[in-house]
Amino acid sequence: MTSLAIPADRNKAMPAAGFDIGTRTRFAVMLVAAALTSFAFIALFRGLTGLAPAHPNIRELAIVIHVSTVLPAIPLGSYLLLSRKGGARHKQLGKIWIAFMVTTALSAIFIRTGGSFSFIHLFVPLTLWSSYKVIASARRRDFKNHRNEILGLYLGALTIPGVFAFALPGRLMNVWLFW
Repeated sequence: MTSLAIPADRNKAMPAAGFDIGTRTRFAVMLVAAALTSFAFIALFRGLTGLAPAHPNIRELAIVIHVSTVLPAIPLGSYLLLSRKGGARHKQLGKIWIAFMVTTALSAIFIRTGGSFSFIHLFVPLTLWSSYKVIASARRRDFKNHRNEILGLYLGALTIPGVFAFALPGRLMNVWLFW
């Protein structure tokens, strides 16, 4: 069972010690969230309004599902990492975020470059396993491991493939953002 620190203002409950993230990590999460969210919305705007070249992959259901679930996962994950923890809102939004991440990973299985898997598919089992560990640690009330798993999932399984999505020429987000 976790204890809550009693703040000077008794109307605000604070999470247990060790459950929040440090200053450097908060900065990294904010930087990643701002960059990826901005790039994603600019790319999406350009692609859907016709300001960017047409991309044949947008007709593939797996890619539509993938993009539809990963885009809200970026700002939602950062919100969860940066906001107060442990309340009903955090728990409900956390379940939604994990659902986004699992759906994103499962849809990626059906996205293949040239008919085969690429190195980026290594993040599929990583995301699925990490999602399981996030849920298991939360249920055990092991908040230290829960925090570490969430950070790994956000900064690893979401950020690294996200950077590749924007950086690799020919990928949908790269074309919509830069061309």
